[in-house]
Amino acid sequence: MPVAESELHYRNPFELLVAVVLSAQCTDKRVNLVTPALFEAYPTPQAMAEATYTAILSYIQSVSYPNNKAKHLLGLAQKLHQDFNGQVPDSLELLQTLPGVGRKTANVVMAVAFNQPAMPVDTHVFRVSHRLGLVAKTANSPLQVEKELTKHIAKEEWAVAHHWLLLHGRYVCVARNPHCETCGIAAFCPSKNKK
Repeated sequence: MPVAESELHYRNPFELLVAVVLSAQCTDKRVNLVTPALFEAYPTPQAMAEATYTAILSYIQSVSYPNNKAKHLLGLAQKLHQDFNGQVPDSLELLQTLPGVGRKTANVVMAVAFNQPAMPVDTHVFRVSHRLGLVAKTANSPLQVEKELTKHIAKEEWAVAHHWLLLHGRYVCVARNPHCETCGIAAFCPSKNKK
């Protein structure tokens, strides 16, 4: 992947955080359709914190699990406004105190918004890491995969390696019928042509 970066559209750490929360079990393409109007209505944590659940929900109806995500967005905006002076924290631990923000989301924000060494593990990274034999078959949780990958990949490469794996999984090493015939690393893959 010559351009290994997030496919989510955002202009600042707050917008990235909101987009990543919305992207859980949803495509980046769908999120990118929803966020322009959402960000226009709520450009800051304070603006979103002053909104209502119903108002936020009206902007995100087409994403997966909109009810929960509207609650999370309202809660995280309120916490950012009240506890962090409207700033997205640049700490993995503090990010995970925000509603709707788990380890993967926090790692994405750390890597993408703050250019910090972080290895987010989503379903694509999880699948591709196993298929390529980068992690043990017994690594059966995202945290175990993250720990194995970070042990074997240079720290300064974590963020870009995440995008390499994610994009490879999204476009080449897809879940069903991977495109082994066009894969640039098929010669090194122990799972080549095994579905």
